[in-house]
Amino acid sequence: MGYRGKVVEQERARDLRAEGKTLVEIAAELAVSKSSVSLWVRDVVFTPKPRQRPMFRSPSPLHLAKLAEIDEMNRRGIERIGTLTDDAFFAAGVALYAGEGGKTDGAATFANCDPGMIAYFCAWLRKYFPIDESRLRVRLYLHVGLDLDAAEDYWSRLTGIPRSQFGKAYRAVRDPSIRRNKQSTVWPESTTRVPEPTAR
Repeated sequence: MGYRGKVVEQERARDLRAEGKTLVEIAAELAVSKSSVSLWVRDVVFTPKPRQRPMFRSPSPLHLAKLAEIDEMNRRGIERIGTLTDDAFFAAGVALYAGEGGKTDGAATFANCDPGMIAYFCAWLRKYFPIDESRLRVRLYLHVGLDLDAAEDYWSRLTGIPRSQFGKAYRAVRDPSIRRNKQSTVWPESTTRVPEPTAR
């Protein structure tokens, strides 16, 4: 005849399974063993619910430790080097452009999301090359939902380039299927486009 005990629990387990509950959740709710639940619902079609992930995560201890280490290295570097000489300033700008810059269509470009690097690159260009300020261009890569006006104002003040010389921003749509550990950035990436510099 088979096991006929706990008929009410069996029916409730089948209903919960059809709703997408896991075996562990059902067993906990009905105060029965997981093996019993598995036996009761073995022929019920199960469609798992999509996992709900928080929009923003707290930074992990490892990430916080890494940021603290970076801050400490920056502090030591400033303490050791102090003010860069002209030669060091020029060499650092060349290295920065080599790593983050590019040349297309008769223009030099630089893309980065670090405000310090963007400010350094702009200062480097203005110091060593005769730049026509009216030809400078900035384009932002900004996630949908972020304040475009505030972002343009921020980068305009940082670069010294008027907002009238900003191109149309690229608005990125967040892909919820991509797992991200870091959800916050000061501002999105900025691309600075400048005329091809001519050395003196």
